[in-house]
Amino acid sequence: MTERIALPPLHTLAHDVAVLLKARRETVAVAESSAGGLVSAALLAVPGASAYFLGGAVVYSRRAGKALMGLTPADMEGMRAETEPYARMMAARVRDMHRATWGLCESGAAGPSGSPYGDPPGHVCIAVAGADTHSRVTATGEAERPVNMDLFARELLTLFAQVLRDDTAA
Repeated sequence: MTERIALPPLHTLAHDVAVLLKARRETVAVAESSAGGLVSAALLAVPGASAYFLGGAVVYSRRAGKALMGLTPADMEGMRAETEPYARMMAARVRDMHRATWGLCESGAAGPSGSPYGDPPGHVCIAVAGADTHSRVTATGEAERPVNMDLFARELLTLFAQVLRDDTAA
């Protein structure tokens, strides 16, 4: 594994986010792809999740994008998955579809091979949409699928907690 800053365990990150959301009386919805639902599962594992978690979708294919998120060819014109513009659009869309305060999205290549778009395994784009949208690209340097799925989920919850804390401080 590539040297990286150690992230807290997924359940710890989810608990921290849950505490912040409950204190603020805010809600979240999640659109995931290569994390396979781990973000939603982690948030739902925290007791009292119904106070802040409104729903989500694992959008793993174009068909799922159409069926679960109402994506049309026009929505995807000039855009592809596994990019920041896509993650930002999907985070805002899931937020709006669920009438949540916040929307989260991750889209990446979990491995062991890269994506059809040429992204290497371990490449992920994450986004948090609230009043403002925040996003970033991360490369884990890993090819092992379960490791990347976990890291992608932890990266997204880490960004979300950071945005929530910064929003509180502002």
